[in-house]
Amino acid sequence: MNNQPPKDSLAARILAGDVRAAGRLMRWVDDNLPEAEQELAALYPHTGNAYFIGITGNPGAGKSTLVDVLITRLRAQNLRVGCIAIDPTSPFSGGAILGDRVRMQQHALDRGVFIRSVATRGNLGGIARSTPAMVQILDAMGFDIVIIETIGVGQGEVDIVRLADTNVVVAVPGLGDDIQAEKAGLMEIANIFAVNKGDLPGANRVVRELRTMLNLHDRAPDKTAWRPPILKLTASQDEGVDKLLAAIFEHRAWLEEHGEHLGRERARAEQFVRLIVAEKLNARIETAVKSPEWQDTIQTLLDRTSTPHDIAATLLNDILGQ
Repeated sequence: MNNQPPKDSLAARILAGDVRAAGRLMRWVDDNLPEAEQELAALYPHTGNAYFIGITGNPGAGKSTLVDVLITRLRAQNLRVGCIAIDPTSPFSGGAILGDRVRMQQHALDRGVFIRSVATRGNLGGIARSTPAMVQILDAMGFDIVIIETIGVGQGEVDIVRLADTNVVVAVPGLGDDIQAEKAGLMEIANIFAVNKGDLPGANRVVRELRTMLNLHDRAPDKTAWRPPILKLTASQDEGVDKLLAAIFEHRAWLEEHGEHLGRERARAEQFVRLIVAEKLNARIETAVKSPEWQDTIQTLLDRTSTPHDIAATLLNDILGQ
C-alpha cells in the first residue's frame, strides 16, 4: 500500500518538513475548512512517533516560561520540538491574544522548533478543538517531542489527560493551589507536579500540601504503580528544570516498561474521534436552529405544550437520521 500523498499536496510538503505548509494546514484546521480533512487523512499513516507532554495548571503559574526553558533544554539534546499553546478566546470579540509566539521569540529562527498559538474558540476543556489535529501534523512532520500548553481553566483541564503521554501540573505559591488541586481534579491528572516560582515564600508549604494530598488520594497502592513526584523549581531562572525533564523521561520509560503507553495512544485516538464527531454534530445543530421550523418548535416550549427533553430528542433524531 502506498502511503505517500500526491507530490503537490500540503501533506507531501509537510512530510518534507515545509514549515509554511504546516502553518497553512493548521490554519485550515482552525478555520474548519473541508479541504483540511483530506490532507490530515494523508498524514495520519505517518503519525505515531512523537511523545506528547501536557503542561497545565492555574493561570499565572508560569507555564509559558517553563515551556520556553523546556524547549531550550530539549533542543540541547538535539530533539526536535513542536509546541501547541492554547490561548483563551474573548467571549466578546471572539479573538485571542496568542501571546506565546511573542514570548518565545528566541526560538523563532530555530528550524528544530515549531510553535503555534491557537484559540479555544469557546471550547471548555482547556484545549482548542483543533488541538488533536495540530499535534497530528507536528507528529507527521517528524518532531520528537510535542508540548501542549493549556490555558489553565481549572475543572475543564481534564481534557489534556486524553492527549498527552506525560502531564505536568504547574502550581505556584499564593494562588491557593492546595484548594484548587482538590477542586479541579488536578490530583488525578498529574503525572508530575512542578511547584514553580520556588524562590517565593510559601513554595515549601505548597510542596508539603501537595504531598499530603497525594497521600490522602493515594492512587498507587501497588508498589510498581507510578507515583507523581513533586518538584520545586524556578523556571525564570532555569533552576530545577533539569530535574523536571529527567522526571518526564523517567515517566516515559515507566509507561513503556509497563505497557501503559498503548493505553495513552488509544485514549488519544478516541479523543480525536470524539472531537470530530462533536464538531460535526454542533455544525448540524447550528444549521437546524437557524431554520424557521425551529422558531415554531421553541414556541411550543413557551406555550408549555412540549418539554425541553421532547424537543431535544426530536432534534437529535432528525440530525442522526440525516
